Amino acid sequence: MTEASQENLHRVQSELQAATAEHGRAAGSVTLVAVSKTFPAEDIRPVLETGQRVFGENRVQEAMSKWPELREAFGGIELHLIGPLQSNKAKEAVATFDVIHTVDREKIARALKDEMVRQDRNLPCFIQVNTGEEPQKAGIPPREADAFIRLCRDEIGLTIAGLMCIPPVEDAPGPHFALLQKIAARNGLEGLSMGMSSDYETAIGFGATHVRVGSAIFGHRDYPA
Repeated sequence: MTEASQENLHRVQSELQAATAEHGRAAGSVTLVAVSKTFPAEDIRPVLETGQRVFGENRVQEAMSKWPELREAFGGIELHLIGPLQSNKAKEAVATFDVIHTVDREKIARALKDEMVRQDRNLPCFIQVNTGEEPQKAGIPPREADAFIRLCRDEIGLTIAGLMCIPPVEDAPGPHFALLQKIAARNGLEGLSMGMSSDYETAIGFGATHVRVGSAIFGHRDYPA
């Protein structure tokens, strides 16, 4: 696993740099979020040893079980929550993560703001937009995005860094990335968290600032039954 994940990381970094240059983007304008969900600390260490410092996790509880020790061993880690968040986990999320990608309803936004004030931590947040309007998927519907951005930014007072989406598996991702880019632009938001292992190069062409890449780095993921 050690050599494979390190080689995979180098390949992804090279492809990311090539796509960035191909689309006329500035070098370093795309952040690679290495998605380490379901992988134990021993599988993450080799990637950290290669120099990667930005990671994504789906579950608060899982992150709490492995990242405190890794933070002690490696400096400069930036941890992103990229999975759905329940309001009763806001306290732990604010304490554990550095960036939140999945703000999608008022209750979560207010719970996060309350905890940030309580803990004196101002975390940048992305609003998740359900570009495919899939009923089983989290995210604000595109038609409600503008109003929700205003609510989070102006009334609640969150630091909204940008928008996030996960296109439907069966759809071509480009139109979804274009839609997210359009919503962000009209709301003056620069951050675009979009693109995963199968489509991050496409996402870079549509202005992605953060790509969330897991299996292309860590290999096949075994989900618990």
